Amino acid sequence: MKSPITRTAISLLGVLSVAMTSPALAAECGGNLGQFLNGVKQEAVSQGISARAADRALANAAIDNKVLRRDRAQGVFKLTFLEFSKRVISQNRMDHGRKNMSKYAAVFDRAEREYGVPRAVITAFWGLETDFGAVQGDFNTINALVTLSHDCRRPELFRPELIAAIRMVENGDLDPARTTGAWAGEIGQVQMLPVDILEFGVDADGDGHVRLKASAPDAILTGANFIRHLGWQSGQPWLQEVIVPSGLAWQNTGLGKALPVREWSAKGVQAKEGSLASNDLAAALILPQGRKGPAFLAYPNFSIYLEWNKSFIYTTSAAYFATRLGGASRYNAGNPDPGLSDAQMKTLQRILQGKGYDVGKIDGILGAGTRAAVQKEQLRLGMPADAWPTPQLLSRLQ
Repeated sequence: MKSPITRTAISLLGVLSVAMTSPALAAECGGNLGQFLNGVKQEAVSQGISARAADRALANAAIDNKVLRRDRAQGVFKLTFLEFSKRVISQNRMDHGRKNMSKYAAVFDRAEREYGVPRAVITAFWGLETDFGAVQGDFNTINALVTLSHDCRRPELFRPELIAAIRMVENGDLDPARTTGAWAGEIGQVQMLPVDILEFGVDADGDGHVRLKASAPDAILTGANFIRHLGWQSGQPWLQEVIVPSGLAWQNTGLGKALPVREWSAKGVQAKEGSLASNDLAAALILPQGRKGPAFLAYPNFSIYLEWNKSFIYTTSAAYFATRLGGASRYNAGNPDPGLSDAQMKTLQRILQGKGYDVGKIDGILGAGTRAAVQKEQLRLGMPADAWPTPQLLSRLQ
């Protein structure tokens, strides 16, 4: 069974923001599909791709309305960190992760040696994205990218991916009739977009092709190469569960408020297992469900998770999954204060928006903007400013 949330359901791989559609691209989207595909072919040929490859790639291309429905309906999963992490980090997934790390030990050795990315980190993404290749998506990749390129909502993101997919057809790494993947065009066991596959793909099994669907070694090394590109710092930690004192100044917690480890130690923050990282290393103290739930120090490498996927809950779960695969014990769930229902969260967001905060779309999602606003209002009201919205906070703001 595919993970209930993946990079494709939240944000596109490697895309940190959605730019406004340029006039040139807007003029090339929509309209007659045949004319649109002819324009795509001309662009592909202008980039050195053969007309024959473009014709083969686009011969039977069609609009997939299921892709459009998925694109319109996408949204961050609304479970809490405890709910989501417990659901996606099952014992079965843990067992399969360990077995795969053993089965492909030599490949992971190479990934760590050449790219500096730990096997547990790669394996966690591999497991969450596709259950280690078991469920990779059943959308025709060419049709998905044609659909999203033709649609005028975000052609600036998808047209380059379509051109890259045509180049993959020319290289023999994509079959336009048979290659399937996620609704947004990601392919393979670690779900990567064609542009990234072309740039970071590694032929790990030596067959002359980069085939992320069928080859686990290719997927492992390509994933490692991409993670290194995102800025992974070899030999450094990414996430560590900690024990925090009850009297901590909670307004100092949260992403974007990193302090040297020595300062956290001076404030009474302790490692749950082992010891904290180097005193000079910066870390942010994150509390996914407030001061009464699990607490983690997020080191610089944690930022790579946020580039893979912008959802705080997904990235924290993925980073935590990697620590578990690396030998850490199960987190201390604590006893978090009750959170808000979907309707209550939307009400809170409207109130915060009315106060001038940028919480983005009123969608019931506890995103970065809402968390930051909650923390500021908690501090103003003299409440523990741990960025976890509760019914008590909502009541005081109403």
